[in-house]
Amino acid sequence: MVARRATLTALAMTPVNPALLIMDLGRPKRFLNMLRMFKVTSPMSVGTWILSAHGGAATLAGSGELTGRAPQAGLAAELAGGALGCVLATYTALLVSDTAVPTWHEARHKLPFVFAGGAVASAGAAAVVLSPVAGAGPARRLTVAGAALELGAVQVMEHRLGELAQPYHEGQVEKLDKAAKALTGAGTFLLATAGRRSRLAALAGGAATLAGAACERWAIFRAGFESARDPKYTVLPQRRRVEERRRAMADGTAQS
Repeated sequence: MVARRATLTALAMTPVNPALLIMDLGRPKRFLNMLRMFKVTSPMSVGTWILSAHGGAATLAGSGELTGRAPQAGLAAELAGGALGCVLATYTALLVSDTAVPTWHEARHKLPFVFAGGAVASAGAAAVVLSPVAGAGPARRLTVAGAALELGAVQVMEHRLGELAQPYHEGQVEKLDKAAKALTGAGTFLLATAGRRSRLAALAGGAATLAGAACERWAIFRAGFESARDPKYTVLPQRRRVEERRRAMADGTAQS
């Protein structure tokens, strides 16, 4: 039952994903141009192909669930959609980190884990919201695991960013970041406790987790723009890298 509802949710979201990407590209024609060739060196090109392939698999799987026809083809589409979904959940992290935006680029090794955790938590939370409490056990466990990965990865990311983490502790971004952590923590706690017995608690916990994941993505988005506005977030890391190279060269010279 949970698997069926998750498959139909993916089907319902299939038209939304290309629409969001087209908004980012600016014109629908650019989306079609991305499909004219597969360019491994272009994150946008790779992402467009992944999105299109996932949409096709989700459509086939969802259609099979609705009609009951070609169950083997539907199962194959579900497996393909699941595999592609793992890549789809993290490619946006690679997309934004492949830029000169300081907080995104410097977090390029951690962002995929943050995005993966948020995607897993969101998928599980959506399944919990749409499923009866008795049959939502796997979805609840998926939500808790995804939330733990997201919260842990965010903490590691902010710690490793050093002075570049400052935008996360100022103004609107700080509010979003704190709201994300509070909503995700409270939502998963509800799901892991009262959500196992109460439909109302499951709905509240699932909704809070979904809102927390959305707030975290938006906080990362806004933090990137804040870091791009202030030259110090570009200059300071550059100076640090220059000093590290100088020390490395000095150590090498001293050893020789």
